Formats: sequence, C-alpha cells, structure tokens
Amino acid sequence: MAEQKGEISLIDPSQLLRPEPVFNDKPIEAFRDYTVDDSDPVRERVRKTYYDMHTNVTVELVKQKREKWLKFNTFKSTIKDALIKLNELVDESDPDTDLPNIVHAFQTAERIRVDHPDDDWFHLTGLIHDLGKVMAFYGEPQWCVVGDTFPVGCKWAKSIVYGPESFKDNPDTYNPKYNIEYGMYEPHCGLDNLLISWSHDEYMYQFLKHNKSKIPEKGLYMIRYHSLYPWHAGGDYRHLTNEKDEQILQWVLEFNKYDLYTKSTKVPDIEALWPYYEKLIDKYIPGVCEW
Repeated sequence: MAEQKGEISLIDPSQLLRPEPVFNDKPIEAFRDYTVDDSDPVRERVRKTYYDMHTNVTVELVKQKREKWLKFNTFKSTIKDALIKLNELVDESDPDTDLPNIVHAFQTAERIRVDHPDDDWFHLTGLIHDLGKVMAFYGEPQWCVVGDTFPVGCKWAKSIVYGPESFKDNPDTYNPKYNIEYGMYEPHCGLDNLLISWSHDEYMYQFLKHNKSKIPEKGLYMIRYHSLYPWHAGGDYRHLTNEKDEQILQWVLEFNKYDLYTKSTKVPDIEALWPYYEKLIDKYIPGVCEW
C-alpha cells in the first residue's frame, strides 16, 4: 500500500519502535517562569535550589569538583543502567516538569528524531544530555548538579536566574579579582577557557571525552553548554567569547529548542523505545564506562 502524506511507512523497521511523537502541551511563553511565589511549593523549591547554588558555587568549589569528578573513579556502569537511575531523579531546579528525568530524556530524544530522522547521533545526544545528573546519587547536592550554568571568576551576568540578589552571600561577589567584568579572564578568550559553574553539563562532556565516545563534536558541545542560558539565551559574556563560539552557539540553539520545549505531561513508551536507543548506545558509546 502506498504511503500517504503524514503517515509512517510500515516497511521501515526503525519506525516500528517509535510510538506517537510527544510534543509539549503548553505555550512557549509559559516555559522557564521563575516568578517567586512562597505559596507554590514547586516555585519555592526552584528558588531555594538556585539560591543555594549561587551562594556556594565559587571558583574554589568548581576547582574542587573538577578534581574530584574528572578522575572518573566513582563507579562503573553502562549508559543504559545510568539512564535508568534517572527514573529516580526529579530536577529540583526545573519549574517546567515534576516528572522523573528519564522521561525528559526520551521526550527530548524523540522530538529530535522526528525532525532529524537521519542524524542518529543527535537522537542519542538528546537522550543522554542530562545523564551527568547521576552525580546526585553519589553525594552531590542537586544545587551542584542541576540548573542553569554560568562562568565563575568574573562579574555575575544580569541575566542569571534570580541574580544578582541570589549571589549576595557568595564570597566571590566581594573578591576584587573576580567581581569585575573580565575577572580572571582575557578578552575573547573563548568558552573553552572559562571556568563554568560545576554541573551535569561539564561532567557529561568530559565523561564522553574520557570514555572515547564517537558522538560528533557538535553533539559534545550541545551537551557541554546546553545549560549556559546567560550566554545562549541571555546574550551575556560576548566580551569573553570568540569566533569558534559563534559556531557552537548555533549548535546549542538548535539543541535547546528540543531540550526545553518538549517538556510535557505526555510520557513516551520508554520500554518500546529501548531497543532503538540501545543500538545507538552500542554504536557511539558501548560497554561499561568509567564514571
């Protein structure tokens, strides 16, 4: 039977593993609403997570976390087993969903799959982009794992969520080496030379490099900077970025629309999807990995 417009061909075996695509069920302007409301437990949870983050994340703390986690000697696991852990994690910084993070992983990956059917590396990038959040199961508080990221060692950008009030108890706010526009950096030194607040982004980027992932460079940078909202959404830190970062920005913006706007109450059929994504894991980052 001929394929009709808008239908999925039944002779394509890869499509048989895909349930109906999941799309968001609320308007775009309703996402990332950080309005303070003490009577709303979700908004209060989000606010507290960011205030804890902005109080504690300093240049020194980021260096300590990099020293700890980039040894990759905490545990060993396959990508699938690590993803399954996210079934027990609800991101305390996210005002847009209270579903387990594994649901968001599959929502993101499946929407990418709809729009970019031939880029299987992109599908996998969507699935694992938040996988660095497994640090929360190994002693890290969520404020040091989730949420928007930002450079440390220079003046806090105005577009940072809840800033600048939320940084009032951070010692770097009063350090003359760090609280000026360029801080400890040189003009246009590039994102790769900035020390970014410790989070799942940098950890997962470094993890994929350490474990010799075959995901293309653009996928690695999508993961590394997808939470750097003050840069890619707020327009800040352009005095520190360089020409290479303009290309990275295009990659991150392409990824971001799937990361953010696929959050929904509609849950994909994860069990039905595993066979497809297991093949991608075996292709790009197989076996037991060092975390």
